[in-house]
Amino acid sequence: MNNGKPGYDIDACRREIPLLASCIPMNNCSQAPQTHATLAAATRYLDSWNTSGMDWDAWMAEVALAKAEFARLIGATAADIAVFSSVSEATSAVASALDFSGGRPKLVVSEAEFPTVAHVWLAQERRGARLAWAGVRDGTMDRATCRAEIDDRTALVSSCHGYFMNGFVQDVAWIASRARDAGALSFVDAYQTLGTTPVDVRAMGVDFLASGNLKFLMGIPGIAFLYVRPEIVGTLEPTVTGWFGRVDPFGFDAKALNWSPTASRFDAGTPPVINAYVARAGMAMINEIGPAVIRSWLETLGQRVIDGGRARGLTLHGTDDMHRKTSTTAFVVRSSHAVESAMRARGVLPSARGEVIRLAPHFYNTVEDVDRALDLLAEVAHFT
Repeated sequence: MNNGKPGYDIDACRREIPLLASCIPMNNCSQAPQTHATLAAATRYLDSWNTSGMDWDAWMAEVALAKAEFARLIGATAADIAVFSSVSEATSAVASALDFSGGRPKLVVSEAEFPTVAHVWLAQERRGARLAWAGVRDGTMDRATCRAEIDDRTALVSSCHGYFMNGFVQDVAWIASRARDAGALSFVDAYQTLGTTPVDVRAMGVDFLASGNLKFLMGIPGIAFLYVRPEIVGTLEPTVTGWFGRVDPFGFDAKALNWSPTASRFDAGTPPVINAYVARAGMAMINEIGPAVIRSWLETLGQRVIDGGRARGLTLHGTDDMHRKTSTTAFVVRSSHAVESAMRARGVLPSARGEVIRLAPHFYNTVEDVDRALDLLAEVAHFT
């Protein structure tokens, strides 16, 4: 980086995002802005539908390419990836493949989980599961409680990679190692980290990793991907399933529950095709720049948010160590939704969650964007 610029052509990136002409998106932890590429991808599907009426070969090829793009992002192969409509659905499919009736009824779940993931695990109590919560203290994971809860009765340990409230990044490699040593599986929700930091599922040693695309992956709602470690695929039979989980979906055999030998055994019904078009375009942009390069710039912007917030008298939520967090920084305010509304009305898009307002810059944001967002937040928070 030189003169406050990242190691890529940020001006070219910004020209790809029409929304920047009217406002400053700092809500990437909630929703990515549209790009010319994602709009073109959606249009490609709509044109195909309009001109061909039905082109399932091309549509399924696009879904396969989206799986491959996600796999490239996390250091996996396309055969390791299943596709869903949401992380909720992906988590439910994983849960349905677990057996709580034997000697491993325990699910260790981080208190930092996004509610939808935690709710899926809570729902398993009707199937015999018993939840144990790994605590959060001062906005960060309490490693001691996590270590204490993982034992030989644990079926699976669930952890978010990045805490949705404030961007704190958990050491999921350490968690996966603890789980493996206890004979348990590990599940990671990477929704808040993918696109902002390098991820290598093989190096991390995780068994499952899930993420949607509408946040830092520059996509839209309605699609999510699940990585399943190939060494365990053959041991799992999810009861949340559908015809795309079969060896040959287009064999149309209603009486044969023959499982795909790859992670596609976790696929369920007809995949979200138009969403796959858009998701692939968004992920391709991230992969082209490179998560490591993006991370370097976001460390600069994230530190500026932390330091600038402190200089303006704002109260930080969670850690101020940029080595332990994403670009998302949260500040405690009296009424987060009122603050968000007031800022949006003046052209800056933050994201409210509970008692905090979050600022989450991405690869296209500038130092000037950060300073403008902080100035406005300080002004609005004082009167709201």
